[in-house]
Amino acid sequence: MQKLNLNQILSQKLSPQQIQFIKLLQVPTAELEARIEEELEINPALEEGKEDNETETDNATDEFQDNPDTMETKEDKDINIEDYLNDEYGGYKMQGDGNYSPDEEEKEMPLSSTTSLHEQLLSQLNFLKLDERQRTIGRQLIGSIENDGYIRRDLEAIINDLAFSQNVETDLDEVEEILLKIQGFDPPGIAARNLQECLVIQLERKEHHDDPMVQKAIYVIQNCFEEFTKKHYDKILKKCNLDEESLKEVIHMITRLNPKPGGISDGIMRTQYVIPDFILNNVNGKFEIVLNSKNAPELRVSRSYSEMFSAYDKSDKKDKKLKETVTFVKQKLDAAKWFIDAIKQRQQTLMKTMQAILDYQQEFFLDGDETKLKPMILKDIAEKIDMDISTVSRVANSKTIQTEFGVFPLKYFFSEGISTDAGEDVSNREVKSVLSRMVEDEDKRKPLSDDKLVKLLNQKGYNIARRTVAKYREQLQIPVARLRKEL
Repeated sequence: MQKLNLNQILSQKLSPQQIQFIKLLQVPTAELEARIEEELEINPALEEGKEDNETETDNATDEFQDNPDTMETKEDKDINIEDYLNDEYGGYKMQGDGNYSPDEEEKEMPLSSTTSLHEQLLSQLNFLKLDERQRTIGRQLIGSIENDGYIRRDLEAIINDLAFSQNVETDLDEVEEILLKIQGFDPPGIAARNLQECLVIQLERKEHHDDPMVQKAIYVIQNCFEEFTKKHYDKILKKCNLDEESLKEVIHMITRLNPKPGGISDGIMRTQYVIPDFILNNVNGKFEIVLNSKNAPELRVSRSYSEMFSAYDKSDKKDKKLKETVTFVKQKLDAAKWFIDAIKQRQQTLMKTMQAILDYQQEFFLDGDETKLKPMILKDIAEKIDMDISTVSRVANSKTIQTEFGVFPLKYFFSEGISTDAGEDVSNREVKSVLSRMVEDEDKRKPLSDDKLVKLLNQKGYNIARRTVAKYREQLQIPVARLRKEL
């Protein structure tokens, strides 16, 4: 039996303006311009230029809002918040020296045009004297090459693909024969099935591949690959009957080979530059934060749309089509105002957050010494600026600042604290910096184990456990002691 019940539920919903703000806050400077261009295209009520100091539009839209005859606009309906919050603006993995000047503001990011790796390989395939059947097998093999240059797919699976998708019956011997030809293409090492095979191919492709030392390197890779990867040099010396000097030369030769012959992952070279969101100037000992001008665009509500709305609003609204027109114009005007307000709120939040970080880490910004960074977590800044932790997180995860010591992501300044014998808390970045110097200065013939590193850090006054040292070492991408060993 069906029943109709009336329930009261208290729930929180984000307003359209809050949603606009959340989305815009996490957009890095490099993408903000494109986001604004997109909004300008879809909303004719939004224009570039300085804002007019008039309130006529505001008053008119407020009157229309209060009119009971008005139709419900799109923005007034329930909004699917998930659709907004799931719209991520990522991909802020850029490279370059971080240099930036106002003269470069209007320049587009350079995009160098080049052929993809697969196109290069297919071009080389055309130079081989193959029949159409063999070319089909070759194209299938090239299509199976991954971005780093390896074929990791089992050849039996490739044979099955040829049978089902290309209607080509073949066997393992024929596929391996064509694969061997492709492995002779440039770049050297391409189409290898594993690292061991990749290194051997590169050594065999050397100009003086018959040189005794090259042959020794090939022998070491073919017969002592596991020992080589684990740096068990004593075992290699015995097994390959080499002296220490020869092994040093062999290791030097092997380590200069390319373990990822595929190179560029997607075959398109993108030359991108970090565009800092903030620029920090030290003027006679006084810090001055400047927000990148790309973060402060001049936007305004279209005067023609405002006048159009005023004219429609004063007319007879009993006509259905006219009522729909008024609703549409108001919707566009509201959306334009909301977008402008969100941009302004974004600027204010960025400046407040950056100023709080500067105040907290002032000692670091004086000379750029990493050891002077204080322990600081998101909560510290959130409390300082009276905002939610999630808001600070959105700012810290996608923004950068240019200083006289280089360009830093804001998340660089956040770190947990480690206690010292003196009862003080120091940033874990300081501990990582000390740990890194210890590894750099160690005797590579007898590298420091994690236990030894713990003892040395404890002697310096840092109360730290072995598992923490191991975690920091991994974060610094420092291999274990055995793999740091050198002859």
